[in-house]
Amino acid sequence: MPNSTGIEESVQLFQFIIYIPTFIFGLLFNMFALWMLLFRIRKWMETTTYMAALIIFDSLLLVTLPFKIKAYHVEDMWTLGSGVCRFLESLYFVNMYGSIFISVCICMDRYIAIQFPFYSKLLRSPKKATAVCILVCIFVWGASSGFIFHLRERNKLHCFYGFSAATWMNVKLVIILETIFLLSAVIITFCTAHILLTLKKKSQSNFDYSSRGQEKSSKILLANLPTFLFSFGPFHLSLLLYFLVKNNFISQVYKQDLRIFIQVSLCIANTNCFLDGVCYYCVLKEFVRSNR
Repeated sequence: MPNSTGIEESVQLFQFIIYIPTFIFGLLFNMFALWMLLFRIRKWMETTTYMAALIIFDSLLLVTLPFKIKAYHVEDMWTLGSGVCRFLESLYFVNMYGSIFISVCICMDRYIAIQFPFYSKLLRSPKKATAVCILVCIFVWGASSGFIFHLRERNKLHCFYGFSAATWMNVKLVIILETIFLLSAVIITFCTAHILLTLKKKSQSNFDYSSRGQEKSSKILLANLPTFLFSFGPFHLSLLLYFLVKNNFISQVYKQDLRIFIQVSLCIANTNCFLDGVCYYCVLKEFVRSNR
């Protein structure tokens, strides 16, 4: 049975089970990783710059989860006002796509460093990485200002639930979001495949401890691909399908099932913040160990 927002009780329970540990452990691992970046890493590098940006994006998204839980699991209307709701919704989606862009940057950075070691000094530097992170922030926040996610109902305010009819009719928006995901998935898959081949060749030759440390950290960074696809793949598939059903390209018979799918897949997408935190905490531990 759905509550006042129309969300099935089973979906509410699933969200509750996923969001609580995601918020707690995601915040812990991200804070541990940030602490190691600030106080244990002696030399600030390109990869650590991107990691810092990703940790910030993930942490800001995690901050919105308690509000999302409150919005989904109470019968009363949203009481914090439409302005707060719009800000939290913007913070939520902006940081989700910021995380996607930075994940791509991390993978491309490792690809350049491993595949083109002689040219990497020209293409990579901490300052250039910082500039890229700033551009990503400007882009995601600037782009979001053109696509405001309107509240579903003005008289019954339920934050974090439902886009406006105008949003679902916005073909340009859906195309942009789907293109961002597909291009990101292709780039990460391409870079990952080439990194794996290069590491396989290196493993057959002798190299020093620092190279082995780089190999270990790079292998952990390769976890980006399955983490990325697991977290964001189902959501973008459900987004596309629900867009099609809302615009009558798919039978309305599937509307409720796809509605549940998009709610569950969005919940799964948020686990990326926890998985990123664990992954990069392990990477930073390896960096600290290799720099001793």
